[in-house]
Amino acid sequence: MKTEVIVVGAGPTGLMLAHELTLAGVPIVVLDKQLERSTQSRAGGLQPRTAEVLDLRGLLDPLLDRALPRGEFGGHFAGLPVELDCSGWNTRHPHPVGIPQARLEAHLEKLLLDRGVPVLRGVEVSAIEPGADTVTTGGIEGRYLVACDGGHSTVRKLLGAAFPGTAGTMSAVVADITLASRSSEVPTGAEHFSRYFRYAEGYFAVLHPIENGLYRFIFGKATPQGPDRDVPVTAEEVQQALHAVYGTETVLGELRVGSRFSNASRQLEHYRHGRVLFAGDAAHIHLPIGGQGVNLGIQDAVNLGWKLAATVHGWAPDGLLDTYHTERHPVAARVLRTTRAQGVIMNSMQNEDVAAVRELFTDLLRLPDANHAVAGMMSGLDIHYPGVGPRVIDLDLITADGPTRVSRLLHSGRPVLLELDGTRRSIDRWAGRVDQVTAKSDADSPTILIRPDGYIAWSATDDEPLETALTRWFG
Repeated sequence: MKTEVIVVGAGPTGLMLAHELTLAGVPIVVLDKQLERSTQSRAGGLQPRTAEVLDLRGLLDPLLDRALPRGEFGGHFAGLPVELDCSGWNTRHPHPVGIPQARLEAHLEKLLLDRGVPVLRGVEVSAIEPGADTVTTGGIEGRYLVACDGGHSTVRKLLGAAFPGTAGTMSAVVADITLASRSSEVPTGAEHFSRYFRYAEGYFAVLHPIENGLYRFIFGKATPQGPDRDVPVTAEEVQQALHAVYGTETVLGELRVGSRFSNASRQLEHYRHGRVLFAGDAAHIHLPIGGQGVNLGIQDAVNLGWKLAATVHGWAPDGLLDTYHTERHPVAARVLRTTRAQGVIMNSMQNEDVAAVRELFTDLLRLPDANHAVAGMMSGLDIHYPGVGPRVIDLDLITADGPTRVSRLLHSGRPVLLELDGTRRSIDRWAGRVDQVTAKSDADSPTILIRPDGYIAWSATDDEPLETALTRWFG
């Protein structure tokens, strides 16, 4: 079997990358070792930038119809009792959106299957055969392979790719459960995430309602000793933690599904190994706090997708595919630093020094400028790649076809030259590759060239000619 790109892993990163490549007309095959998609809620919501990115492709609205009720609470840093305020970042999504990871995956996979994209389950990669012009695995030959197969990536191990970092110092469980009975300590509605944190008898715990009587329960101890990650989570250990933290009146009803994690923090030195590229948790792992994993993975996929498609189609300028690593590696490195810092601040075995740090950070987050900066960092709204403009703001527009928004112009996955100054520029050399839209906006904005991932590649206020930017990014 031959294809252009083999995507290994049908989690949110792999499925989003598959969507991007399919949108660009690139033949792909998706492989996943699991026979069935996991129903575990996992990440409980989407950060604002992730919501924006999904909106750029018209993928968000269908998900919002089934979003979880979580109120208009801001995000959090290390579970501290101060809401992060994203309102100053000019976004239509100033709060995390209550869409569990499982629901996002189901939505993306259905879209792919409806388009006839092969999503082959029960296929475990056991060998990688890189060639001069192809890469082969499991009898499938492609021009490129992208490993999106998670934190314990088989592809990464087969290639022997360096994955430096720090080992985990704690062992924890995340489980979807129901309760037969509960004490008054158990939350029953939407609150700011900081209200869900509890510490008792050596445990740290987060228990919060999802929907229809289902709860997400995260618990563990600040010790590296614990069962191996592949050891099934048992009802007995869940019940023990519930009793310890929420009292004996809190009784487990059903353990639907559970998994184990740690605070290990590692990152690939290189996201590209010849014709094999890495994205999502296959490229970086960290403490799962604040929805950072899904945020990183979705943005990895959207940054890589159009660049890989351009390479496959033959019009990519020299070095375009390598900008995936140079742009995304520093973003993940920062997330690893911030999640490690949050892990220290959230340490359940708090001593006086940790308590002092918590108090200091809490006071700092109450300062508007500090809160704005941390909110931009945690949400992903502040990402600014070297040599590239900031993310485009989703302005309301008036075009010849009527009112629209900037995000809707990018549903095709192609770059857009958005002319807001009334000047019609000649870009015939890029016809069919770059969309050209003339519009008016109430905002005082110059004409801009927007990359498919929603970042500004050129502005009429720049010193360099438009043609230089077009050539640099789009061949």
